Order: sequence, then structure tokens, then C-alpha cells
Amino acid sequence: MPRLVLEARRIALTVQHGLHGRRRAGSGENFWQYRRFIDGEPANRVDWRRSARDDHLYVREREWEAAHTVWIWPDLSPSMDYASRGQAPKRERALIIAFALAELLVKGGERVGMPEMMRPSANRRIAERMAESVVLAPRLPASLPPPFAPSPLSEIVLLGDFWSPASEVAERIELLAASGAQGHLVQIVDPAEETFPFSGRIEFREPESGDRLTVGRAESWRADYDLKLVEHRARIRAAAERLGWSFTVHRTDRPASELLLALHMRMGAGGTASAAPKGGGRAFVSRGPA
Repeated sequence: MPRLVLEARRIALTVQHGLHGRRRAGSGENFWQYRRFIDGEPANRVDWRRSARDDHLYVREREWEAAHTVWIWPDLSPSMDYASRGQAPKRERALIIAFALAELLVKGGERVGMPEMMRPSANRRIAERMAESVVLAPRLPASLPPPFAPSPLSEIVLLGDFWSPASEVAERIELLAASGAQGHLVQIVDPAEETFPFSGRIEFREPESGDRLTVGRAESWRADYDLKLVEHRARIRAAAERLGWSFTVHRTDRPASELLLALHMRMGAGGTASAAPKGGGRAFVSRGPA
């Protein structure tokens, strides 16, 4: 976990360069900046200590702190352990993106929480707090985000492989969107789940139930697999777009910074854009798309 936190912080610093933050002046409690006093403003807004150092009057502005929270859920279920040769497990990519996105959001003045694991916080050590919450989580990881009631001003980011039946995925995001919260689905997949490179006699194992299936000529399944995958993703994308949420596919052989930048830029934009997968439209069905 410390290695993932460090990697997340490195990626966040890379992406942060050139980004405009989401911070605003307002009625919060934390200092944001000084600005020149404008004629007509109440005199009690003047910061006399700062003004005494100059020939001008200054106002001490505070950070905008509305009830806006970003909830980030990384899928930690067994299917996220999958990794083809030369690739890191999908779970690691989900955690790195979750931690790095939280770093960027907190630096921009937002609060970040994790459903059932961590209350919303704007702590400067947000990545460490999230990592501790993951390690200490009392429940076994589930394949779908837990049902909870976010406020209408919230945004939700779901990071997982979403190989559960499409109807179950759609039902869960509809529940989370019922309050009016905006959301973003990111399907994280291994390159082998996109290209289905298997041939010959292969044994496939379902990572959560342990069920096994042995096939004699795996390459003969490729065409049917492609069709099933396209249908699965189309149903999830349609459900997301119907709610005004975004849907993105990310391969673990692509840079994490690529996804982080796209996701951060999409935050607060209404979430209606969706991204097509790079490098084809396949995915290895570790849980079985429906």
C-alpha cells in the first residue's frame, strides 16, 4: 500500500502541472488569498494587519466550502486481482487512480469520501487516510459499490471492472443517482480482457465463485466473446448516459496519468461524455458479462 500511495502522489503531481483548480472564494473557514479592498465594501472586511504593511487596503478571502463531496469507490473484489503477463493487477490501478484523484481534488478545495470506508475529508494526507481505510475495512469486498445516499451536490467516481451482469450494474447506479448526484463509471480492464489472446485447451476460472470451465479450442470462442462484450458495454453505457453519468474504459497497459487527467477534467462537467476503449473493444470475462 505505501508503494501505491507514492505512485499515486507522483502521478497526481504530473497531472497537476497546467491544471486549473476548482477552488473559489466564499464563506469557508480556511484562508485562500488576499485581494485589494473595493470601494463600497463594508469596512469590517478589511484585514488591517496585512494593510498596515502596504499603502493599500486588503481583504482576507476565505475558501469556498459548499456541501460538495466527491465519493470514490475502488473495486477490491477478487476479479480485480487478475493480471496478464507483464501487467499489474487491476486492483492496483484502481487504487492508484483513486488516491491520485483524491490528491488533486483535495488540493482543489474538495472533500473526498469512500462509501462505507471513510467519511468525507479534506485532509492534506488524504491518500494515506484512504489507504488506511482500505486496509482496515471490516467487510469483504463486493463486486458493486454499496448502496448509500449521497447528497444532490455530490459526485461519485466508481472504479472497477464491472463484469457483474449489466442489469445489476444499471440497477446500482440508478440507486446512487436517485438523489441527483453526478457520477462517473470507469471500467478498468487488463489487455488480455480486451484482445482475448487465448487459444488451444484453456481452463477458465471464475475468481469469486471458483467455478471452472475447460475448453478445447479457446480461439473458436473469440467472435462470440466480442459480440457478448459489445452488448454488455452498450447496456452499461446506455444506463449511464440515461442518468447523465459518464462511462470510460481504461486498459492497464495505458498510462494511469492519461485516465487521471481525463477524469479530473470531466469532473463537474455534467458527466455526459463517454470514452471508447483504446486498442479494440474486447474484454476477458473474468466474471461473465450479461
